[in-house]
Amino acid sequence: MSAVLKNPGALPAPAPIHQLHHYAYRAKDAEETRHFYEDILGLPLYHIIQSDVVPSTGEYCPYTHFFFRLQDGSFIAFFDLGDDQAAEPSPNTPKWVNHISFRVDSVQALKDMKARLEANGVEVLGITDHHIFHSIYFFDPNGVRLELTAQLADEFQMLQESKTAHQRLNEWTARKEQWRKERAAGKVSAPLKPQQNDRPEFVKK
Repeated sequence: MSAVLKNPGALPAPAPIHQLHHYAYRAKDAEETRHFYEDILGLPLYHIIQSDVVPSTGEYCPYTHFFFRLQDGSFIAFFDLGDDQAAEPSPNTPKWVNHISFRVDSVQALKDMKARLEANGVEVLGITDHHIFHSIYFFDPNGVRLELTAQLADEFQMLQESKTAHQRLNEWTARKEQWRKERAAGKVSAPLKPQQNDRPEFVKK
C-alpha cells in the first residue's frame, strides 16, 4: 500500500484517460499469433517495434513487439522474445480469471464469430448470458483467455448500475477486513464469499 499524501489538493487533477491504448502479452510465435488475430479475428496487424534493449529498463532482451488494431483505435500487442516460449500461467489463479474482453456490435455478430472460430478449430465456451451482456470465451495460441461481448444494457442502465458500485464495494471491503481478523485468529480458513449473489441461476443445488 502506497503512502497517503498529506496534501492531495496540491497535485494536478487526474488527466482524462480516453481509452485503452494497448494491452501486451508474451507470444510464443509471431506468425502463429498474427494468423489468429488477423486472419481469424479480423484485427489488422498495424505496427511493429524491434530492438535488443528494453527502453523502460535498459536490460538486454531482444524482442519483436507487434500490435493489432481494434475499431476504436486501441491495440492488443505481443512480444515475441525469439525463444519459442509461451507465458506460463499463474499457479495460484484459475485460468478463467485473467482475460481480455472485446466488444462486438450485436448478439448476431457474436454468433457469427463463434461459428468462425469453431470453423477454424478453436474451442469456444458460450454463448453465456451475463444479463447486461452476452459473451463467448476461448483461448488464443499463447494461452491468453479472450472474451467477445455483445452489450445488451444501454447507457442509462449502466449509469444506474454505477450508482451502487461504490456502496457495494465498500460493503465488501468492510466484510473482508472482518474476515482477515477472523482468519488471523484461526476462526475461518475458507475464502470470503460476496454479500449477495447476482447469478442465482448458477448456484449448485
